[in-house]
Amino acid sequence: MTPLDVRDVTSAAAAVRARTLAAHLTSAPGVPAVERARFLTALTARLCECLGTGGAELTFTVRPSASGATTLVRVVGRPLAPEPHGAPPWQLAVACPGPPPQDLPWADADDSTHAEAVLAADEEIAPVLRRLDEAERQLRLHREELHQTNQGVLALHAELDAAARIQHDLLDAERAARGAAEKARRLLTFLGDASAVVTASLDQEDILRCLPGLLVPEYASQVDVWLFDEPPGASGAHSAAAVTAARLDRPQHAGPHPGGLPGVDDLPPSALSPDRPLLCLPLTVRRTSGVLTLTAPGDRFDADTSVMLVELAQRTAIALDNARRYEQHRDTAETLQRAQLTELPATESLRLAARYLPATRGLNIGGDWYDAFPHPDGSLLAVVGDVTGHGLRAAVIMGQLRTALRAYAIEDHSPARILTRLHRMLRHQQPHLYATAVIARFRPGDPHVVWAAAGHPPAVVRAPGGAVRVLDTRPGVMLGVPLDCVYEEHTAELPPGSTLVLYTDGLVERRAHGIDPGIELLGHALAALDESALDDLDGSAEALLKPLLHDHERDDDVCLLLCRTSPPAPAAPTHRSGTGSR
Repeated sequence: MTPLDVRDVTSAAAAVRARTLAAHLTSAPGVPAVERARFLTALTARLCECLGTGGAELTFTVRPSASGATTLVRVVGRPLAPEPHGAPPWQLAVACPGPPPQDLPWADADDSTHAEAVLAADEEIAPVLRRLDEAERQLRLHREELHQTNQGVLALHAELDAAARIQHDLLDAERAARGAAEKARRLLTFLGDASAVVTASLDQEDILRCLPGLLVPEYASQVDVWLFDEPPGASGAHSAAAVTAARLDRPQHAGPHPGGLPGVDDLPPSALSPDRPLLCLPLTVRRTSGVLTLTAPGDRFDADTSVMLVELAQRTAIALDNARRYEQHRDTAETLQRAQLTELPATESLRLAARYLPATRGLNIGGDWYDAFPHPDGSLLAVVGDVTGHGLRAAVIMGQLRTALRAYAIEDHSPARILTRLHRMLRHQQPHLYATAVIARFRPGDPHVVWAAAGHPPAVVRAPGGAVRVLDTRPGVMLGVPLDCVYEEHTAELPPGSTLVLYTDGLVERRAHGIDPGIELLGHALAALDESALDDLDGSAEALLKPLLHDHERDDDVCLLLCRTSPPAPAAPTHRSGTGSR
């Protein structure tokens, strides 16, 4: 590339001419003002440096691009003073659009031209300064916008942080609420299940036996129940908190630290458990009958759990009170039932055996009864009856019927007429109570039995050879129904050695099958008895009960009366006497 101009700059005038030439070379339209200003400013600074170091040789070159669209203007400066005093060479360059200018201000230009060029330099800088001013204004605007944006971002971050904290607090509150709800659900579920277990039994020992299994180890490490009606010393020593709970009828907490449990008083630690807290809960229904003492499973009792335990203690107290009252009623019922059992008479012509099994549910007392007694005319009356319902009332009515029947039998030996009078008596005295009954009359030496029934299951007869028949003549209506009724008598053959079976429906009736299959099964069991086994009539009664009951729980009482006529006496052997001869 051929240099356009080479000149020495050793004075200010030469420097001005060099700068003027550079300004002219870069004055083409379209040259970026900022780039041109930077180029000229840098060149002026280099020229000032050269004047301070002895001058410099400047080489101006202009090189068009291959397409001719741009021109590269370059200035190379070489100090005139030799190194090391002179500065190192330097160069500056700027790209200008279009071809290089044709008219150049050469060295022979007058000084006025150069002065005008120097004055025009400010005009060249003015657009740059205006752009800088505009850039500064825009910068200030952007800086203000950025500041406001930063303030907004900071405010947004603060709001987001506050929202995050609120959300975190809400999540914590939700988790706490869910935990509390789950805990309450678990405690209520346990309370319901435990209450069902405690109240399912009417046996006091069963209730006390199930408590440790329910509470240990989750809710207590040890369970102790002190019942006031126990014999002295039966439950060992009692803590001072248990005694206070019994005296004040109020739950007590005894531990190294206050429990702060709702509705529970705090006491010092117990000498029986100095390290673990005790929770003593009175067992109160109408009166305080005992104290339930629980040893904490850990260092303390939970407040919500203690509320559940107090409620469970109250339900346990109700269950124990129900069991206690049931035992009292049961003892009364058993005493009354034993008083109603008849001592069966013994006769030469007729042997009797009876069994009475109370229902396995309820008070174990009902209205079933059996009776047998001799009549003044020498006959013997056997009776089996069943008053509807259970409990003391049914037992009392049964006793009244039994007494009335004996009284009517003294005046009249007819089974039918006795039942008719009983029916009238029950209708007037107990209009809403009903009963069934069967009466059989046996006469010594008579191979027949006379009987009458009032709504009662049919009697079953076993003949001496083992054949079984059911006396299924239709019975009259039940005793006490609001109908006028005159009962009929029936007669059945009963040879010596026969067995008549009277019973109540509890022996043969089952809810799922009715009464007929049970009567059929009774007949099969009676036919299966060995003839010699009937000599032990009590054993035969047990043998009949076993296949029909199977040791199952019974919803109804069972009454069984066996009447066996004496077998015929064996015929005496005959002896022949005489002499013979050979």
